[in-house]
Amino acid sequence: MKPLVFGALAGLAATMAMTAFMRRAHEYLPVDEQYPLPPREIVERTVGVEQEEGARNITILSHFSFGAIAGLLYALPAVNRLGGPSYGLGVWAASYLGWLPAFRILAQATDHPARRNLLMLAAHVVWGLALAKCVEELDAADRAFGRVPGKGRQSAERVESGS
Repeated sequence: MKPLVFGALAGLAATMAMTAFMRRAHEYLPVDEQYPLPPREIVERTVGVEQEEGARNITILSHFSFGAIAGLLYALPAVNRLGGPSYGLGVWAASYLGWLPAFRILAQATDHPARRNLLMLAAHVVWGLALAKCVEELDAADRAFGRVPGKGRQSAERVESGS
């Protein structure tokens, strides 16, 4: 169970890194390509919220939820072997060449401007790198927070002895 929790937490953190990258890279697109990025397009086509604030809130919530779920799946041993960047690119391919067009939510990635595709490909590599590093750090923190019998001083012993 712990690897799944760590994967979901890492997915959330990685989505923050991805979102920061996407926001900054979006500004460098030509003006005619600076329409909302795919997470917002997906919300507009599936939820159809009329109010701008509500649409933004749902976009953020759904984007980070998807990142957490994809991170949780990364914790599965067969998936984890791919490595973070490869997994990130796999998530991109499965989404933008697979289920999003299949459900008529977005057009195939090949129908989008090349620069926007490059932005999203790079964002998914950033996500995958951050995901793998966060999982690694959570595993290390888990070991550091635990007690290893016979190693190091025990804080409870120090309190009892008055030191």
